[in-house]
Amino acid sequence: MPIASDVGKDAASNNSGSNNSGPNNGGPDYATWRKGVAGVLAKARRVDAEQLPDDPERLLAELTDDGLTIAPLYTSRDELPELPLPGQFPFVRGRDATRDVHRGWFVSGYIADRDAAAANRAILAGLENGLGAVWLGVGERGVPVADLSTALSGLLFDLAPLSFDAGAEAAEAAREIFAVIEGYGARDRSKIEIALGAAPLTSRFAEIADLGLAETVALAAAASERTETVRAITVDATVFHEAGASDAQELGAAVAAGLAYLRALTSEGVGIAQALAQLEFRFAATDDQFATIAKFRAARQLWARVAHVCGAAEFGAAPQHAVTSSAMLTQRDPWVNLLRSTLASFGAGVGGADSVTVLPFDAALPQDELGISRVFAERMARNTQLLLLEESHLGHVRDPGAGSWYVEDVTATLAAKAWEFMQELETEGGYLAALESGCLATRIAATRDARDSDVAHRKSAVTGVNEFPNLAEKPLSEQARKPGRVARYGGAFEALRDRSDAYLAANGVRPRALLVPLGSVAEHNVRTSFIANLLASGGIESINPGPLDLDAIEAAAEEAAVSIAVLCGTDKRYGTEAGAAVRNLRAAGVSTVLLAGKDKAVADLADAQRPDGYLAAGIDAVSALSQLLEKVGA
Repeated sequence: MPIASDVGKDAASNNSGSNNSGPNNGGPDYATWRKGVAGVLAKARRVDAEQLPDDPERLLAELTDDGLTIAPLYTSRDELPELPLPGQFPFVRGRDATRDVHRGWFVSGYIADRDAAAANRAILAGLENGLGAVWLGVGERGVPVADLSTALSGLLFDLAPLSFDAGAEAAEAAREIFAVIEGYGARDRSKIEIALGAAPLTSRFAEIADLGLAETVALAAAASERTETVRAITVDATVFHEAGASDAQELGAAVAAGLAYLRALTSEGVGIAQALAQLEFRFAATDDQFATIAKFRAARQLWARVAHVCGAAEFGAAPQHAVTSSAMLTQRDPWVNLLRSTLASFGAGVGGADSVTVLPFDAALPQDELGISRVFAERMARNTQLLLLEESHLGHVRDPGAGSWYVEDVTATLAAKAWEFMQELETEGGYLAALESGCLATRIAATRDARDSDVAHRKSAVTGVNEFPNLAEKPLSEQARKPGRVARYGGAFEALRDRSDAYLAANGVRPRALLVPLGSVAEHNVRTSFIANLLASGGIESINPGPLDLDAIEAAAEEAAVSIAVLCGTDKRYGTEAGAAVRNLRAAGVSTVLLAGKDKAVADLADAQRPDGYLAAGIDAVSALSQLLEKVGA
């Protein structure tokens, strides 16, 4: 078998396209645009246009978590060769050439009731109200194995694909499922699609109980003999995403895990075609819609390449199950999650996922935390997809992103980057070796730390958390504040808000700071708004008395009775009034005086007149706010 030796060395050259960092030179229209870019940048940076590089547009480029460059403009100069149609190798444009455009992808829902009768009611109600596929928790994760026949009663197996989440009980669940469908009278049993959900390798990364690898191989061998379309193994890449992986790392680790499964299956005598037919992939879909579109397209290319290297290219179209990201969900202002999930499901659908599960918008919170019913949250999750399918008609076009210079370029560069990461894991000795050595976890942790730093410095916005927070929200319960397995993007800021909630419970008020607006509204408004937003993201309430002249500052501080104050004004105003303002605030008993802006604005002041610190764009807000909370005893 070529699996062990070739895949780790072979380059992701097939249809990978170019790795452009931006538009190429040439063309009068492009030259005109470039000149305009230079003019705008020169004005914004207060420099002469001749001081900018010859390609000034690269100053507008953005880097992803994977280090991929997103250019500000894509043109025909970035065009890549047209890819084969859906259903054809390398399956970038979709694995199914005959997918019903009136159905689109399968709207999937996760059901995990412990009571089998309740689960059955939820399944049938979901199917009657828009679900097209069912994802059922079994055993410790839902319905007891012995009660599966009750939970599945009345289900038309050939019309609704069925996936299971049974963990260590996957083999027992499979036996029960097979017994249930034996009595089902479908004319074409191959139309019955069942995913048994065994995921030992990815579960091992996340330290989740699951079936053993040897048992999984035996289960897959038995499943391959069934007349129904049964896939025993799920490569659940969401565990990498939830730990903080970038898109390329999520894809690369998934391919490495898939390879490990293929090696285990073929070593036990399962043919490569049968082995490939036993795998499905599960990926996270985020609110970065274009990145999500590219992820699912690139994932198909990667796995098709593996199948090609293994000599079974025609079997390289594995099903994809998209699940909206749990890492992007917030506990604070959770209603915004409805919008995040809409963007995520849009990206997954346009990217060609076969089925999509939208997590309830309050999934980051304990059930009933918001005082709403689970039925409501699940209906909103289901209707998010139904709106996209039934009203926006997204499913009516296969691979609508095809031909977009941007989407095609990001797909190709992401696939190449993911292949590099897979090769790195292969160099370690394969997925299991990389898991044991800690290489996989270390690489993902580095990405998580970098993302956390971007969020902490507010380079990356998490609406309702580090931007535009709502301090009037009801404090979270103790259960909600317990740390979980998922590395949520806004977790550090939400921990600050937890500290503020605890202070509120103990003192009857939140931690507070006085804003000291200097000059007219036009002078201070930008910075007072910035500071109020910044402080609120850490759970600190702002007191804004309006514009203050120097003589009124001390009285305002005494009335506010706070230990923290922030001067807000222009740099020019600071030059004439900051020193006196600091002196007056300290005379009023304010122990910590900060300035909205950078220290250069008061560089000429004597040390005794200088503020104690500076709050400006680009600071580590988590660290700064944590220190302020400590100062007030939170």
